[in-house]
Amino acid sequence: MTAERWWLAGLALLLLGGVLAWRRWTRKAGLRALLRFRARVDRFKLTTKRYIADALLADEAVAAAVVAHAAEHGMPKAQAWRQVRRYIDEIVPAFNLLMYYEFGYSLSKAALNLFFKTSITIREPGAFERLPRESIVIYVMNHRSNADYVLASYGLAGQVAISYAVGEWARVFPLEYLFKSFGSYFIRRRYREPLYHTVLERYVQLITRNGVTQGIFPEGGLTRDGHLRPPKIGLLDYVLGIAREPGFAERMYVVPVALNYDRVLEDRTLLREARATAAGEQGPSRSAQFREVLNFAVMGFGRLSTGRWKRYGRAAVVIGAPVPVAPWLRAVDAEGPPLFERPRPERLAKVQEFCDGLMQRVGAIIPVTAVPLVCAALQTFDAEFVREDRLLARIEELRDALVHEGAVVVEPEREAAESFERAYRMLRMRHVLLREGDGYVILPRGRELISYYANGISHLCGPFAARVQARDALPTDTFLGA
Repeated sequence: MTAERWWLAGLALLLLGGVLAWRRWTRKAGLRALLRFRARVDRFKLTTKRYIADALLADEAVAAAVVAHAAEHGMPKAQAWRQVRRYIDEIVPAFNLLMYYEFGYSLSKAALNLFFKTSITIREPGAFERLPRESIVIYVMNHRSNADYVLASYGLAGQVAISYAVGEWARVFPLEYLFKSFGSYFIRRRYREPLYHTVLERYVQLITRNGVTQGIFPEGGLTRDGHLRPPKIGLLDYVLGIAREPGFAERMYVVPVALNYDRVLEDRTLLREARATAAGEQGPSRSAQFREVLNFAVMGFGRLSTGRWKRYGRAAVVIGAPVPVAPWLRAVDAEGPPLFERPRPERLAKVQEFCDGLMQRVGAIIPVTAVPLVCAALQTFDAEFVREDRLLARIEELRDALVHEGAVVVEPEREAAESFERAYRMLRMRHVLLREGDGYVILPRGRELISYYANGISHLCGPFAARVQARDALPTDTFLGA
């Protein structure tokens, strides 16, 4: 062997040793981080992507879908199998402990602390302690912002690592790599091909069967008007599908999670989309949205670098009590044929009822932060100018009504004047509200934003709910409380 070949062989061994050492170090570092957080990581999340792909390729349901797809489109089965492999590569993540608990947690903590003051409330901590160790937990959440993924992950990092169903918007570099290393799987929304949905369904059921904790946003997209949107049941139906197998229904629990913000970063974009949809027009283009994001980033960096940066108020998470699946299934089965023996439309109707009930639970625990509270109070007045003394009195009355209705008010003991001052700083900065004489005037561009934030909690306002909703300035597609 020549000296050059010896040199190449030595370099190859050195690189191989470096790769192995790096993998060993990252694994140990990830385990140290996991021990520090004392969180639960489902063992199956550490399974290699190759193993999961092989399991899906050997799945009889996937094989039957391949035969049907090839026959329908007049193509060779080998071509259909290649399509299945592309779907698997697109959907299946590659969870990395170090990325999730070191990089991911640190990044989410830094980003959230830069923009918000965060609060996390667990309604019944003891209920989670009583869950069986082999339980299968699904978190069901409302969807207000693309920051929900970061906020919920940060809020739950000390308990469990969640696998999210993420839409196509995140399939760009480097977001795709980051989300997959955090254990999230990608889904195509409004994509109706049966072969794709068979692969997705079998993957979701595979990880559910193996106890992987998942996070689902049933609304299927961000709310455009602040109200909860009608839930979609596709992913939840896939998850519930494993309950037909013996012993799984008793292990399954669904946990409602509610999120709210003093400022949703995308709010004006969402409002423009709502107006465009109501007028039958096309919403902002991707390039326009990118320019907005870029402009926001440049302005934010300018304020940060000159010391003028101020946080956007509060971001809050409330984690509700786990809801067992088995009692619901028994109640459905007692009404007639067992759920999984019913015709598909009838079965889906029952799943929809279950999902609607879950979203009502989510709606009931949406946290009330300062800006939504003040916006709801402003909505109860018929005028665009409100005297300060009347506004403060209404904020106090509304807060008391919310507490009486069982709503989760962030810092309910705070004086009405202090709550208003915190909200006013944000509303003034955003040209929504302006002081004039002995009161405050709602600026022309501000009414839509006030309606948007008030809508998020209007269904919780008890005797004030009708008055809040009567002033709604937005075209709405509501689910709760409209």
